[in-house]
Amino acid sequence: MNRATTAPRTTRTGLCLTGVTLRLGDGDGLITALDSVNLTVAPGELVAVVGPSGAGKSSLLAVAGGLTTPDEGTVTVDGDTMSTMKPAARAAYRRDHIGFVFQSGNLIPALTAIDQLRLVNHIGRRSDAPDPQQLLAAVDMADKAHRRPHQLSGGERQRVGIARALMSRPSLLLVDEPTAALDRTRSHEVVQLLARETKRSAVATVMVTHDTDVLEHCDRVLEMVDGQLPD
Repeated sequence: MNRATTAPRTTRTGLCLTGVTLRLGDGDGLITALDSVNLTVAPGELVAVVGPSGAGKSSLLAVAGGLTTPDEGTVTVDGDTMSTMKPAARAAYRRDHIGFVFQSGNLIPALTAIDQLRLVNHIGRRSDAPDPQQLLAAVDMADKAHRRPHQLSGGERQRVGIARALMSRPSLLLVDEPTAALDRTRSHEVVQLLARETKRSAVATVMVTHDTDVLEHCDRVLEMVDGQLPD
């Protein structure tokens, strides 16, 4: 069986959400998680999205990353409209063009740091994939390449998680509460790293966070309220 594949992009335009609405539930339990959201994030830009729990931040990441299809509106990455792709094509596109960074790194316990990155390349099989050792060096983790997650601190696991997310040379990087389990010093280090790698890799980055201390490292900060973002 042939796998669905997508070609590497040579020109990047970033993320664009236009009139995106997402409804969850049904009947009397129907809620509008995203309400006519418009959002543009340029390559090399780090945008933080803040707001109370239940405001729609997780739904925003799910729609932007092609994990959920909106009821209305369009989601495009580098000019490609993900929201109209069939499931198999959308999954291939997500694999090849979108990186995810989760809370606490979300690493595979049995794999060393470098093998976390090698696995991404094994799945994606990109001819232009970066060298895993060099990418770990870029996030200051080269000397711990052969350590497993339980041998790393929380901040170190997040660094590996960021490197893993960049392994596919993504156009879009989606980051979910990266400092939730870190102290203040490590939180600043991780978000500074995100900002640096966003610009170095020319990736459009959206970070959802409750941590107001780290917002100084972001290019823009948007507050989501009741499923809406300011235009």
